[in-house]
Amino acid sequence: MEVTARAPGKIILAGEHAVVHGSTAVAASIDLYTYVHLSFPADSDNDDKLKLHLKDIDLEFSWPIGRVKEALSKLGSQIPSSPASCSPEAIKFIAALVEEQNIPEAKIALASGVSAFLWLYASIQGYKPGKVVITSELPLGSGLGSSAALCVSLSAALLALTGSVNLDCYHQGWLMFGENELELVNKWAFEGEKIIHGRPSGIDNTVSTYGNMIKFRSGELTRLKSNMPLKMLITNTKVGRNTKALVSGVSERTIRHPIAMSAVFKAVDSISNEVAAIIQSPAHDDSTASEKEDKLGELMEMNQGLLQCMGVSHASIETVLRTTLKYKLATKLTGAGGGGCVLTLIPTLQSETVVDKVTAELEACGFQCLIAGIGGKGLQVSFNSSS
Repeated sequence: MEVTARAPGKIILAGEHAVVHGSTAVAASIDLYTYVHLSFPADSDNDDKLKLHLKDIDLEFSWPIGRVKEALSKLGSQIPSSPASCSPEAIKFIAALVEEQNIPEAKIALASGVSAFLWLYASIQGYKPGKVVITSELPLGSGLGSSAALCVSLSAALLALTGSVNLDCYHQGWLMFGENELELVNKWAFEGEKIIHGRPSGIDNTVSTYGNMIKFRSGELTRLKSNMPLKMLITNTKVGRNTKALVSGVSERTIRHPIAMSAVFKAVDSISNEVAAIIQSPAHDDSTASEKEDKLGELMEMNQGLLQCMGVSHASIETVLRTTLKYKLATKLTGAGGGGCVLTLIPTLQSETVVDKVTAELEACGFQCLIAGIGGKGLQVSFNSSS
């Protein structure tokens, strides 16, 4: 058997940065996916290697499975049904396996993702030869949750071929995991995210696993059900940003202006809660749907103004804002800011001509534009027999 798993990326609809200071944030899945295809060689193949192919960037890695076993088996075996953290000792052994692959300097940022791959593979499947091919519709390192989508789809593919998971229902050629299985995938994906990011919040992998939307406050995640179809133009400014530096910049500003910044965070909290309420309220007819979109657009603009108060905007983000404002479209940054991605709400009744014009203008600035549905399905898998 072979299996393909896919998991979506994510956006922060409201509340980024303020969430670090106790406010509510709302995150949602987007219908742009990372795909992981896993296959095992036939017994007759005599292929005792573990192979990883990152198709989009044309990189291939290969380890003799004995080498992986030699490096990691002294750390004891994992149990697929009980996710455990990767110890500092294991990180050291895995780093040595990754270094042997001589990743080109320009792509060295991928090393942590390759480390997470090795850890998840050995922990869930043990020391079995196999081939994993990864493709993605998500731009890397742009704040759209590409690493979480990788960890979720990889964990799911690996668990699906342990034969110990129940598949819930069928949707357009894809199978869904049951609730317990989703929880297990989410826990493993979080361990992978820890290898890549150190101290992730858990928002990205949770949204990618379950899909739809979540509300997040002070470490507590609440899953939301969206009752309105939403479409966004996502503009990737391609400007890299240092998330840690941006987060500490907001904290420093908070120390300098505690009363003003406390009011900013309180306002963001109100915006996030109102966004969640609008999204969950039932849509009865077109007029209420467009009214809800108008309100949502206003809240996005208000949130963007508060993000500017926090000092996390950037010249590239302001260019996107000016461009979309000409067409009366609501826009805000998503994620860390300082570059990264920007969201523009596309109302249901918006003419395609306008969207095409905006896209053309933004692409002329050197930006990448993606159109995505918001709050859709989470993790899905599909089995196919080896040919």
